[in-house]
Amino acid sequence: MKLVFVAVLALCTLISVDRVDSSAYDKIVTHSRIRARLQGPNVCAMQQVMGTKKRKYFSTFLHTHTHTHTHTHTHTHTHTHTHTHTEPFLCCPGYMKLEGMKGCPAVAPIDHVYGTLGLVKARTTQKYSALSKLREEIEGKGSFTMFSPSDEAWDLLDPEVLGALVSNVNIELYNALHYHMVNHRMLTKDLKNDMSITSMYNNQGLYINHYSNGIVTVNCARIIHGNQVATNGVVHVIDRVITNVVNTIQDALGVDDNLSSFSVPLASGVMEKLGQPGHFTLFAPTDDAFKNLEAGFLERIMGDNAVIAALVNYHLLNSVQCSEAIMAGSVHETAEGSTVEIGCDGDSLTVNGIKMVLKKDIVATNGVIHLIDRVLIPDSAKEVMELVDESQSTFRDMVSELGLSAAMKPETEYTLLAPLNPAFSDEVMSLDQSLLKVILENHILKQKHKLSELYNGQLLETVAGKRIRVFIYRTAVCIENSCMVRGSKEGSNGALHLMRSLIKPAQTTIYKVLMADGRFNIFLSLMKSAGLTELLKQEGSYTVFAPTDEAFDGLTERDITLLASDVNALRTILLYHFSNGVFINGGLEGGVTNLLKTIQGHSLQVLSVNKSIQVNSLDVPDIDLMATNGVIHVVKNILYPGGECVCVCVCVCVCYVSGFSYTKIPLTFISKFILTVFIIVVVDCSEHRRNTSFCLFVLQRGQSPRQLTSKRTHTWIQVNRCLCLI
Repeated sequence: MKLVFVAVLALCTLISVDRVDSSAYDKIVTHSRIRARLQGPNVCAMQQVMGTKKRKYFSTFLHTHTHTHTHTHTHTHTHTHTHTHTEPFLCCPGYMKLEGMKGCPAVAPIDHVYGTLGLVKARTTQKYSALSKLREEIEGKGSFTMFSPSDEAWDLLDPEVLGALVSNVNIELYNALHYHMVNHRMLTKDLKNDMSITSMYNNQGLYINHYSNGIVTVNCARIIHGNQVATNGVVHVIDRVITNVVNTIQDALGVDDNLSSFSVPLASGVMEKLGQPGHFTLFAPTDDAFKNLEAGFLERIMGDNAVIAALVNYHLLNSVQCSEAIMAGSVHETAEGSTVEIGCDGDSLTVNGIKMVLKKDIVATNGVIHLIDRVLIPDSAKEVMELVDESQSTFRDMVSELGLSAAMKPETEYTLLAPLNPAFSDEVMSLDQSLLKVILENHILKQKHKLSELYNGQLLETVAGKRIRVFIYRTAVCIENSCMVRGSKEGSNGALHLMRSLIKPAQTTIYKVLMADGRFNIFLSLMKSAGLTELLKQEGSYTVFAPTDEAFDGLTERDITLLASDVNALRTILLYHFSNGVFINGGLEGGVTNLLKTIQGHSLQVLSVNKSIQVNSLDVPDIDLMATNGVIHVVKNILYPGGECVCVCVCVCVCYVSGFSYTKIPLTFISKFILTVFIIVVVDCSEHRRNTSFCLFVLQRGQSPRQLTSKRTHTWIQVNRCLCLI
């Protein structure tokens, strides 16, 4: 009884210490407790793959492949994992059931390592420990960590290998078991990622990885039940039998004749690196994988050391990724610089969504090798035209049909601005081929222009010699009227950018565009009266919201003449339609108000909705008319600062009040607040009314016109008609 008490006390002490310094593995045990909380105290939910005996704790990451997930209790669920499994419930480490009680309410007594092997049902390891004379050692004094293969792991071992072990139990089997042991206690919290620890077999190394998702591996064998505390150590049950590792990745490549195409001469540039200490994962293509490459590919790249280096490094990760730790859709950066997505499909690994791993987890002293049946080709090893995919297939086909491929030779650097397929409408496709060729030439640039090198106002030269402009916005990069979509790529001889629409380079100035259009006669006339015509012609970058003739329908010819006669007021109104900078629809941030400061000084409130624009809550029927000095958006209303309206003032009545002073103000004022002591103004904004009764407005200092108080008066003075902003 005293021994049991001491054992229980020791276990509780170890558990409490472990909780103080928890690891990612400890968190998945906690997660398993939560999943099983309805089953009673100290119960852990385990993941068991159907058709196998393997049980393991759920990792902290969820899979994304759909399959049926059933529980051993009464209700059924559907979750997203890689294959069908059941969810049994077991006592968490260190606890046991009591008859008639729910869950696992009792702390299990602990035994020595040999006895613990029986408690965790690692009976084959226990049997082999007895056969090899290891039993006495792991029952006796000392402190050990044993990474014990499960019974199923022994069953999966190659029969020839197993036969060689059991035929010489005192040497081969004994040494093999010693390689699974460390001569001191190490709980999972002590097993750090990328750690190398010394085994009890000839001081050979064991290679530990402790992943953030809670999975812990030893030589890529997963710990499926960890921290089974013993009086003289701890037992961790693993899912495979491990063998001693002596080769580096370089050595492993050198002795495998099936990898000669990769290792010589392609990998010669990284062979030295793969022979040094480190933590690498290599996806090594077999010789057959190279035979399946497109004819001429290897011959084409052999003379380009940069492309060869990119190809090889795309197969290399600067981290150890054992197969058991790989969850669906995990993205990793390669030594080449771009990323690969590694996932799982059942028991198979996938790379970039494709099942291609022939053999996994070839463990080396500096990492792990996975053999694959195809060569991974990064974008940087492809020609630019090879980067064009099905979403730009119309562009690709038309480039070929119209004879533009000749400008894109492997030794020539160029950039493709490839429109997505929807950009090629029936109307576009019905154009004459000579015109289509001109349009497509606007999408092929001389030289390589990477996305990171583009800047606002930059001029890019097309293969036809035209210069097109770059516009940089907070959330978009645009070229002329067309903006890029996500997916830019860099090839061996250039770059590819995906464009939302066809590029329409500007041909002439804002002035000439408006003149040729025919809808802006009044606007152009008023610009002339205000002395602003040169603004439409000069070099620069402007956005103009140009009102059509229809926008002036509410004014008579006399009103327009009157407005034109007051140059200051006219310039104020007209310059409110201009903003410095080129703001096309695609460059405006959607769903929020974009404030564009006008040349007049106030701001326009611009909203981008789908493929249209609203300015100051008014619809813009026609957008993105490109000009060499800016862009034109067409409006059918006159825009006024602060959202006020223009009215025709018919008369003004001034009442003299004793004790107050008065300030004379012009009728064409623009001020939002009227800074006078007291003035009395009568305004009629309904010029079509007859027998108008006028309202008397008393304005106090700092008061807005919207806050006016109405009174009647009988004293008024008739003045000339004028336009004023109120």
